[in-house]
Amino acid sequence: MEWAETVRTAVSALNARRMRSLLTMLGILIGIAAVMLTVGLGQGAQQQITSQINSLGSNMIIVTPSSSTSSGGFRGGGGTVSTLTTADAAMLADPAIAPDVAAVAPTSSVSGSLQSSSSTWTSTVVGTVPDWQSVRARTMGSGRFFTTDEVNASANVAVIGSETATELFDIGSPVGRTVSINGQSFTVIGVLASAGSSLGSNEDDTVVVPMTTFAARLSTSSSATSVSSIYLEGKDADSLSAAYQQVKTALLSSHQVTSDTADFTVSTQASLVETATSITGILTLLLGGIAGISLLVGGIGVMNIMLVSVSERVREIGLRKALGATPGVIRRQFLVEAGILGILGGLVGVGLGFGGAAILTPIIGITVSISAPATLIALVVSLGIGIVAGVYPASRAAKLAPIDALRSE
Repeated sequence: MEWAETVRTAVSALNARRMRSLLTMLGILIGIAAVMLTVGLGQGAQQQITSQINSLGSNMIIVTPSSSTSSGGFRGGGGTVSTLTTADAAMLADPAIAPDVAAVAPTSSVSGSLQSSSSTWTSTVVGTVPDWQSVRARTMGSGRFFTTDEVNASANVAVIGSETATELFDIGSPVGRTVSINGQSFTVIGVLASAGSSLGSNEDDTVVVPMTTFAARLSTSSSATSVSSIYLEGKDADSLSAAYQQVKTALLSSHQVTSDTADFTVSTQASLVETATSITGILTLLLGGIAGISLLVGGIGVMNIMLVSVSERVREIGLRKALGATPGVIRRQFLVEAGILGILGGLVGVGLGFGGAAILTPIIGITVSISAPATLIALVVSLGIGIVAGVYPASRAAKLAPIDALRSE
């Protein structure tokens, strides 16, 4: 029997038991769709987290306070008391100390109560320096950023995010208008272009003011020189590792601590991305494994149905053998039937996966990424499951003796 005739016979046999065939494919298609969606969701989450980290700035290094020790000898959690100062930022900006650092932006922040002539709002108020715009890779939507002269003069000027501008000023441009921040009057000189969300923080809902103005009028810290973090920009991606080592070495020496007792933490964009990718990768693998169990169940279903089919078609098998069909032909017949069940289940599962991705993406707010290689692998796996599940039933059918099969009721 030629392959074309084998396929026609297999399709005819499956069509004669249409409902059973559909139920058999159900396990495979659900498994394929579940694996595609879980892996696609994991890849989409990785891409979104990476994009959010990259939106923080380019070639960026972040220095944050680590655990601190009180006079009583008790250690506090990371960031409980700021161990970073403006002097640390000034030191790191010295090319002789950190030659691979292009710009430094110390920052401090508080929650601010904002009030304009027509509305009120609550937002994060950040005190920093002009280099913050470069380090954080932010652009202006309108107006301008404050200057070094305005920092030195402790000017009451503010640059606000696009969402903050929308909430405070309904009509007209915010530039040149006045806003009250925690009871202090500031002039809006610019509006930042939209940057979206980053690691759970809304970058468009913020107010940025000069560091000196922040320390004098808005800070809740007892020290006017303390900062909550220091953002640094490496000269380029190739020198980021060297800049990281220079920053860490300089701070260890300045704070007179060792790596084991350091009161600060230095992170790079690459390390943040690597950590986030590792976490999402593990979750994707776990969820994909759970979804893969349904594929195993689907394969067992195919094997079970094919065994039932062999039992029901004993006389057919005996007649075909009596007419000259070899065990190889019989085995091929049942393997083709199992393979068709697997590939059809895979095709429907792939379609269900794409449909599920299109539905889930707007609902959960994360792009479910389904790649062409993943789709191809899913189809190959579904075909493989069908064939593997059909091996035993096909071998059993091939071993039936013609005389015994023909005598079967």
